[in-house]
Amino acid sequence: MMVRSKIRIAAVALAAAVLATTTAAAQTRPTPPPSPSTKGSQQAAQQKSRQDIVHRVVVQITQNDATTMNAALNNIDNMIKYFADKGEKVEVELVAYAAGLHMLREDTSPVRARLSALAGRKGVTLSGCENTMANHSKQEEKPITLVPEARTVASGIVRVVELQEQGWIYVRP
Repeated sequence: MMVRSKIRIAAVALAAAVLATTTAAAQTRPTPPPSPSTKGSQQAAQQKSRQDIVHRVVVQITQNDATTMNAALNNIDNMIKYFADKGEKVEVELVAYAAGLHMLREDTSPVRARLSALAGRKGVTLSGCENTMANHSKQEEKPITLVPEARTVASGIVRVVELQEQGWIYVRP
């Protein structure tokens, strides 16, 4: 009986040693490089996943300053080009309110020509604040209209908050 126990113990020890050696060898064995067809499939999958990426950015304008407005437009142009070069999409909404509404006003915009070019690009929205429009209209005693490429939102700050709550990235030049 004693001999059989010793044999069993030895058999278990041998099996454990074989298992440990096999496991160690498997862990240290280098992974073979992907075959050309596998590599192409991986690149195609990465490209497809890039096409699925959509960057969403809200740009806030609250100053009546042509330099700041041009900086915002430059930022938007640069983002669109950068992500397009990577094969990724971008959605940008420029929200103008308070003194920044002048950027989108038909009668006072210092960047009107650039707005026309920008608004024609896919994924770009120009939004002006209705509250600010009403305040400007009251102060200036005349109706305020926005450039035709712009739309209105009830409240500029609320629009910025809503977009941020939806995961949009906030930028203020």
